[in-house]
Amino acid sequence: MSLSGQVLDAREQPLPYANIILLGQTNQEMITGTTTDEEGQFRMKNIKPDSYIIRISFIGYTDQELQLDLREDRILDPVKMTEEAETLSEVEITVKKPTLTRQPDRLVFNVQSTALSEGNMMEVVKRTPGILVLGESITVKNATPEFYINDRKVNLSSSDLLQLLEGTAASAIQSVEVITNPSARYDADSGIIVNIVMTKNLVTGYQGSVFGNYIQGVFPKYSGGTTQFLKNKNTSFFLNYNYNHRKINRDNEGFVIYPDDTWTSDINRNTWSQTHTVNFNFDVDFNEYNRLSISSNMQFLPYFKYLTKSRTEITPPTSQPFAFFNATNLSRDLRHNMGFNLDYVHTFKADNSKLMFNAHTTLYDYRRNQEVVNDYFREDGQFRESNAFKTRADQNTSIYTGQIDYSLPFKESGSFEAGAKYSKVFTESGLVQRIIENGFEIIDLDNSDMFDYDEQVYAGYVTFRKEIGDWDLSGGVRAEQTEVEAISASMTNNNTQSYLEWFPNGSIGYKINDNTSLYANYKRSIRRPDFRNLNPFEFFLNDNTVVVGNPALQPVFINNYAVGGSIGKHNFEVYFRQEDGKIFELPVQDNDENIIRYTPINFDVTYELGFDYIINFNIIENWNLGFLSSIYYTKDRIGWLNNQETEQDIWAWYGDLTNNFSLLKDRSLDITFGLTYITDNIQGLRRVDSMIFSTIDVSKSILKGRGAITLGLEDLFNESDFSVRTNFLDQNSSNFSNLDNRLFKLGFRYSFGNTKLSTTDADLDFDERKRLGERN
Repeated sequence: MSLSGQVLDAREQPLPYANIILLGQTNQEMITGTTTDEEGQFRMKNIKPDSYIIRISFIGYTDQELQLDLREDRILDPVKMTEEAETLSEVEITVKKPTLTRQPDRLVFNVQSTALSEGNMMEVVKRTPGILVLGESITVKNATPEFYINDRKVNLSSSDLLQLLEGTAASAIQSVEVITNPSARYDADSGIIVNIVMTKNLVTGYQGSVFGNYIQGVFPKYSGGTTQFLKNKNTSFFLNYNYNHRKINRDNEGFVIYPDDTWTSDINRNTWSQTHTVNFNFDVDFNEYNRLSISSNMQFLPYFKYLTKSRTEITPPTSQPFAFFNATNLSRDLRHNMGFNLDYVHTFKADNSKLMFNAHTTLYDYRRNQEVVNDYFREDGQFRESNAFKTRADQNTSIYTGQIDYSLPFKESGSFEAGAKYSKVFTESGLVQRIIENGFEIIDLDNSDMFDYDEQVYAGYVTFRKEIGDWDLSGGVRAEQTEVEAISASMTNNNTQSYLEWFPNGSIGYKINDNTSLYANYKRSIRRPDFRNLNPFEFFLNDNTVVVGNPALQPVFINNYAVGGSIGKHNFEVYFRQEDGKIFELPVQDNDENIIRYTPINFDVTYELGFDYIINFNIIENWNLGFLSSIYYTKDRIGWLNNQETEQDIWAWYGDLTNNFSLLKDRSLDITFGLTYITDNIQGLRRVDSMIFSTIDVSKSILKGRGAITLGLEDLFNESDFSVRTNFLDQNSSNFSNLDNRLFKLGFRYSFGNTKLSTTDADLDFDERKRLGERN
């Protein structure tokens, strides 16, 4: 259906080239946009039935907003604009407050034009309520989420994902969506999704910005880059480039209690990296019914160095031939990751249905050279012996996907969707280890290996959504046929898997009145073992600490149930999740060989029962407060080595408080203070101590609105370091991590372009107005 109208100036004359933006009423997400023609008229087509906000803006005039409920083609009454008393020149930056919105299937954290948007993506993710970041681990409700950008999956490992998020500017982020009940349109392994929604350049013109950030932790870090938006009648282009130069410190203290002695380690780890990140999106509208889009996320690490120095002491010292040993581990990496998407959307004029095609490819290349030296000493400090080795690891990964979707909106409220997808993951890996003896390098065949992994998934789905009076019903089912073959020189038999699984999901909502609603939903999903976890390679951090994959891993099946609702500003949800075969990486100590092997293991079952409460409101006009509380019970059970069953459970609490202040007469000073607390909890039989995360971010608009300067502090109370304890059966170890997370941040951004040009002359002639934009 369509929406049209006319915009008039203060003298009730047609106002050409005014910007018209259509926003969703619930979360104010931008839907589409256009500009008025020479007669001040506009028309937007192919709009789904829903409730909207229409925002009208033009230089020298106060923005106008209208709320409307669109159920059929509609022509608005003429909108008369009001002149502004004073205007700014060039670009105007408006600082807003982050808002938190609860929807039946997701939590939406809007950060566009807030103090949080002046940093990088990682900082925004950390501040999103419900997301917990510990080292390289990102979890939502004790589950690892899949990351999407603009509804497109990001195929990266956890460490590479952190590099991408830290290397991408947050200025183009509109919101972060934590989707806890994704529809069948998403891959079945997307049980929980973090979708980063980028802003859209909906109005004609050009916008650009340059920015730089300085961060002081244990060592200084800095980054800089630019964002560019360009749109004309039929095309639009977005580009983000960021350079990130970092040195990060991390200290660890750990111990392992073996039957006859205790090994205590002090570890210092430094990481140097230089990262180039490039994101772009190019859209072409051939006409109002056909659109082609090309997008990419690329990351290049020409320099990555990792240096670990450790000292391990044995108590009592007489239990071993040596009393202590020092280890040095130096690694140098070279990596690149390039992802590309090609999208085509055709809209059928007759019924406003859409046919969508997507093709995706990810090319990942990784190379690591490692040198490890271990020096052993007697109790009196005399040198006893030394050993050293080198490793060379190579990995090439290619991911290809093709997808077709069909979406049909009902004449009444509702929709139907169906689609199919094919995906292929292929990786080739090689590891060569060389022992250094008397200055000569000898290949260690026992610790050298090759690994090839081939995964193919064939998928199809159908979904529907229908509003019947005060009821909102949705459901769907997805089927996925998985074919896996893994080959390794160290494996006696190939790891071959073939299985067909069905993944239903459904949701029902009921609106009691304008302020009260209820919902219930269910979803079944899968988490396949990552090919990195299946890789049997052994990476030695020192002679007694090894990281090794597990080629016997099986897929994890997840059932998630939730019941919730809202009463005014109060939102609540009760959920239950069961994960069969959940994968955790555990430090498995070999009490015969005195070795710790970090390896991923399938647990029998993990249960989680929780209650969430969310509220977001203004205490006063200039003070907005958001609060999230989650009380949950977790239970892990596993049949351990030699069929010894063990389990652990705990009640825990997660709380997040966000305060946003807009100060000064022109609201140009914005302050965000965040506080997150989590009590003792368990992660795969390992107990994690309580932690407090604290941040403060300040943003000030300067240079007549063209610039913004930001200041920030993290870990104000020095309480975000954490300790992890393993203590069950014959396993007894602990590790304390002192992270480089007490940070001082300083940033600056300068914006330019014609997003909101200003003038004191409200009577521009036609030629002057024409330079401000083109009809969309």
